[in-house]
Amino acid sequence: MDILQVVVLAVVQGLTEFLPISSSAHLVLVSYFAGWSDQGLAFDTAVHLGSLVAVLVYFRRELAGIAGSTMHLRRDASTALLGKLAVATVPVVVAGAVGKPWIETVLRSTDVIATATIAFALALWWADRRRGAERDEHDLTFSQAALIGVAQAMALVPGTSRAGITITAALLLGLSRQGAARFSFLLAIPAIAGAALLSAADAATGGDTPPWDDLALGFALSGLCAYGCIAAFIRLLHRTGMTPYVLYRIALGALLLLLL
Repeated sequence: MDILQVVVLAVVQGLTEFLPISSSAHLVLVSYFAGWSDQGLAFDTAVHLGSLVAVLVYFRRELAGIAGSTMHLRRDASTALLGKLAVATVPVVVAGAVGKPWIETVLRSTDVIATATIAFALALWWADRRRGAERDEHDLTFSQAALIGVAQAMALVPGTSRAGITITAALLLGLSRQGAARFSFLLAIPAIAGAALLSAADAATGGDTPPWDDLALGFALSGLCAYGCIAAFIRLLHRTGMTPYVLYRIALGALLLLLL
């Protein structure tokens, strides 16, 4: 990998992981249009770990509260939230284990990416128009958390967007924009950690020799961009809503269909 590829892919990963526009689709498409070879599993692991550190740092107070309540065996809002996140994580683990070969081959086509980009943009727009006003992530029931988890499993299809589909589901279940985004970002922690572990295991099995300077740069850039993206997205969400992301996804999907 040259320095331009490292920088571009790391920045794209950091900026798109937590926006409802699909990071996996952008990483595939950027490499496709630039004519770059696959960046490799080791680099994928590094940039995902950067995004993971960013969300851990941003939600450090909430995570500290969860850890404290868990260690002291308290039954409160923090431990209830942990349980809901655990329940919501199960579907993507099962779907990933069962469908991994199919997801990594058949579903990575440009037609699938373009169609999913447009279709789930329209779903996000509809959900945003029907959103709730007051409920936050703590008001979810366990069954509602499970439904959001099922939605997250659908994000294994490139172009769907993990953030986009989980926010869509949370909005449809009556959460406010901020509540939906916060639950989506917290739910990203086990999802990103699991993906990074799988990538690291595959890279080790494949005998890759990672270029450590590229990995370090990718990790740092992805983390910095992801943290800034999370902070800006949540802060501006009440003003912008989901419309800018919906319009961007529709334009991107239409362009892909016209060009490819």
